[in-house]
Amino acid sequence: MKNVDYIVVGCGLAGIAFSEQLRAANRSFMVFDDGSQQSSKVAAGLYNPVTLKRFTKVWNAKAQLDLAIPKYTQLEALLQQDLNHKLPVRRKFASVKEQNEWFVASDQPVLCDFMAPTIIKESCEGLKADFGFGEVLHSGRIDTARLVNSYHAYLQDEGKLERERFAYDAVGLETDHIQYKNLEAKHIVFTEGFGLCKNPFFNNLPLRGLKGEMLTIKAPKLKMDFILKSSIFLVPLGNDEFWVGATYEHHDKTHTVSEAGKAELLSKLKTVIDCEFEVVNQVAGIRPTTKDRRPLVGRHPEHKNMFVLNGLGTRGVMISPYVAQQLFDFIEFGTALDPEIDIRRCS
Repeated sequence: MKNVDYIVVGCGLAGIAFSEQLRAANRSFMVFDDGSQQSSKVAAGLYNPVTLKRFTKVWNAKAQLDLAIPKYTQLEALLQQDLNHKLPVRRKFASVKEQNEWFVASDQPVLCDFMAPTIIKESCEGLKADFGFGEVLHSGRIDTARLVNSYHAYLQDEGKLERERFAYDAVGLETDHIQYKNLEAKHIVFTEGFGLCKNPFFNNLPLRGLKGEMLTIKAPKLKMDFILKSSIFLVPLGNDEFWVGATYEHHDKTHTVSEAGKAELLSKLKTVIDCEFEVVNQVAGIRPTTKDRRPLVGRHPEHKNMFVLNGLGTRGVMISPYVAQQLFDFIEFGTALDPEIDIRRCS
């Protein structure tokens, strides 16, 4: 029998963020991940403090960014990987009306630190932009595929990762610990993304699965050194390749790509660029979302050593370090959770 402080189930962005809290605090842990959830790997990995459809501030944006960026810097050093690509996000305007709305929003105290108060009129080769762009400050992307793969390899080398399906029926609930196969742990934390829907301990939570399909294109004549938001996001990846996404499908809960998803993305892409390109890849993932767009964090109502960290939605890169610290402080120090993320709001 092996003793650890924590069992962590799931190792996407949420699992990595919580594992990093444990590593920093010198807590022992074992992670289980069967590779069934793909959303963290296929995401664009954007961190962007402004909702660009309505020009409003992202919930808790400053607190999230202030915590997240140093965490990713630490991960770069730990994994010896280049993960953080600091790129401006530019919102393409479709009209003079949108330009005026940008000016009004950028003058608000809650947004002035995140939105440049000018219109960028110069375009770039291969891009259609008759009305110019607004630029978001303090934005960029994390290479989430590289992060997940590198972190898994790191845990494997440390003997802290089991690449297997977690067997819920093998969980033994004792008074002061959790028993699972040959492990005895003080706590167990479920960070499974949409896989939570199959978890008998937390499947009552209002988690929604929102499927997204994304393309990678190669466009040598598209000279774009920023992230573009229009009817889609267009994100430079290097080597003339760009991430194009994403669709929003509420009913299909599979990772299977579709011709309909591809057609939707290509139709929108052709309204944005006017240069030749080829599609080199198509992927899909199921985002773990909630109706109120707030994460699901907290303790099981009956089992005091069992916790959940989920529902990060489309902003996992920004949110995950913040909610991971919230949960760690709650477990270790009894610090109250932010009421907006506490699962008790769902009861």
